[in-house]
Amino acid sequence: MRMVLYELAGRDNFRFSPPCWRTLMALAHKGLAADERVPVKFSDKSPIAFSGQDRIPVLSDGDTWVADSFEIACYLEDAYPDRPSLFGSDRGRAMSRFVNEWTQDLLAPGLVTMLVRDEWDHVHADDRDCFRQVREQRFGDTLENLQAGRDHRVHAFRERLAPLRASLNTQAFLCGESPAYADYIVFGLFQFPRCVSAFPFIERNDPIYAWRETMLDLFDGLGRQVPSYPV
Repeated sequence: MRMVLYELAGRDNFRFSPPCWRTLMALAHKGLAADERVPVKFSDKSPIAFSGQDRIPVLSDGDTWVADSFEIACYLEDAYPDRPSLFGSDRGRAMSRFVNEWTQDLLAPGLVTMLVRDEWDHVHADDRDCFRQVREQRFGDTLENLQAGRDHRVHAFRERLAPLRASLNTQAFLCGESPAYADYIVFGLFQFPRCVSAFPFIERNDPIYAWRETMLDLFDGLGRQVPSYPV
């Protein structure tokens, strides 16, 4: 079956979306790859109109399509059971769902506001006005004001990473001795700042930094195959 992945497009065909990176890592974990990767603009979701919704990524696998990175992971797990498991068990799937919600609700908002002006520099040229309008309406301030003061705010963000740091102090990956989907959830979020900003939101002596470096090396360095900042 032909597999197509629809991803958020940045400038110059640049891809930095955290949910899209989760899906790319999940596909690689399963030993799969999309036959085609279709860029979708922030302001123009017509390429995924067939799905009847506007969430990205969308995975089309033959006659089946799935939206939302977590649902895509569940689909890959169920559709390709003979390939390496993303969850390990039903309990692992349930725990991964918790990690997904923790990442989205408690980590992502703080990180996004520290990088939102830098992100604006990397969105597709056709999307810049729309992106600014949507983000400023959502957060109630200008992109510049939202990002201001991050040198101080980053300390509170690093403190919120304590559960992840504690896990990585005792094991190689969030999922134990080898990576699985919960690792890809968090990695997707941390790949985003690496792609759009030179701001060092993780200190180099943090075990999370070493974990991220290991994650970048997975699957023949898949995570390194994009332009990035040396942070």
